[in-house]
Amino acid sequence: MQLMSGRNAAGGGLRERKKRATRAALAEAAVRLAAEHGVEKVTVEAISAAAGVSVRTFFNYFDTRDDAFVAVDSDAHVRVRRSVLDAPAALSPLDAVREAIRTELAEAEQRHELWRLHAEVLRAAPHLLVRRISAHMTDETELAEAVAERLRTRSGSSRRAPAARSAAPAAPAAPAAEEERRAALDLYPRLLAAVATTAVRVSLEHWCARQDERSFPDVFEETFSLLAAGLPAPPVR
Repeated sequence: MQLMSGRNAAGGGLRERKKRATRAALAEAAVRLAAEHGVEKVTVEAISAAAGVSVRTFFNYFDTRDDAFVAVDSDAHVRVRRSVLDAPAALSPLDAVREAIRTELAEAEQRHELWRLHAEVLRAAPHLLVRRISAHMTDETELAEAVAERLRTRSGSSRRAPAARSAAPAAPAAPAAEEERRAALDLYPRLLAAVATTAVRVSLEHWCARQDERSFPDVFEETFSLLAAGLPAPPVR
């Protein structure tokens, strides 16, 4: 799930906030340059210059040039996970996830231009889209782990919860390790995380095709209301 916002809700001290700001500036510079010139014509030197840092600094944050193109707001999943875990106990798991995502999307809507450019860059470069989908699956697994941890906490289970991920973006998990993490989860957390992330994608696609008819928050709310109601069939028109 790629949600773009400018918040620092992932936490951390001043040093960590500055590091996240530098990483975000590099990612934004990469996306804007790629949207203007095409991915293949963008160099690490150009990205670094646009972000106002050295090439050496670039490689402190990214292993390769392509990593920067898919890293826009890469710690959004940390904020969503934390929001799910911190949501009031009275909220159902679905409502806790909806509130966490709603908060992210409200912030993301303020950066609609960058959001649009990022989507264009990914569509124009299939190899980057594959990388983004892989990262998206990792985010979905983390959301499922947060739901599972919330359920254990509410039930008073003494089973050890998964360790919280650091706010600093980490390298993608190896495929085998990712599969093991998913296999360790019960069906409900996996299904809720998958349904929620799919609902966000469908809401975005639906809204993009009908921007002159409805606002994105309205489409998002209707989507999750339909899920909460059990997806009743719409009335015959």
